[in-house]
Amino acid sequence: MTRFKLTLEYDGTRYAGWQLQKNDRSIQGELLQAAFKVFGTQQVEVYGAGRTDAGVHARGQVAHLAVDDSRITPEQLRMRMNDELSHDINILSVEKAHPKFHARHDAKNRSYVYQISKRRDAFGKKYVWWVRDTLDIAAMRAAAGRLVGFHDFRSFGDVEKEDQSTLVDLTRLDIREDADRIYIHISGSHFLWKMVRRIAGVLVEVGRGRMSADTVEGFLKNPSREPAKFTAPPSGLFLERVEY
Repeated sequence: MTRFKLTLEYDGTRYAGWQLQKNDRSIQGELLQAAFKVFGTQQVEVYGAGRTDAGVHARGQVAHLAVDDSRITPEQLRMRMNDELSHDINILSVEKAHPKFHARHDAKNRSYVYQISKRRDAFGKKYVWWVRDTLDIAAMRAAAGRLVGFHDFRSFGDVEKEDQSTLVDLTRLDIREDADRIYIHISGSHFLWKMVRRIAGVLVEVGRGRMSADTVEGFLKNPSREPAKFTAPPSGLFLERVEY
């Protein structure tokens, strides 16, 4: 069995997320279909480093592809897979991987960016969240600082399994302003389902003056469903990078 490491980018607008779906299109499903055509076999597996939600994008998603065929070179695989994929999914690079390499289990750190637009944007609607209110960036940065570190982020995510750990090491949470855009950069060991979007939404509430940094920090100490009400739209979220 030959295993390849794929780095890819995609526009998630038309897809129901990364995860394979029975009745809807997914990024994983599209990659599997392309691989079936390239190799002429159903004996292919594809796993990603992160299961992005419906409508979420990626600039640096990583996946592994395992197939019982060692004759194809990494560059041949990249070119042939891209020929089969839709225009909104693009494999950037392919390399041979260790037979036991796993895109999700071996990942050490994941980085996302959430993009907010300060104005109505005729071209970027699919890739930003337009927030009409003027945001207090300093207040948002102060609240963001309270979240950095190793904490229980139960309040910010949906737990898929009863025994799932909600402890996450958040290594970076920066907010950058550039002309009409606000960028929330976030990195961590891993992320709970919807966690990044809820952090972005809560920080926007702080920026609007409707929530304090103390309240945000309180969500770490006392589990609450409050952040779920402020879940940011998927359009502004990009998986930027996966580190191993």
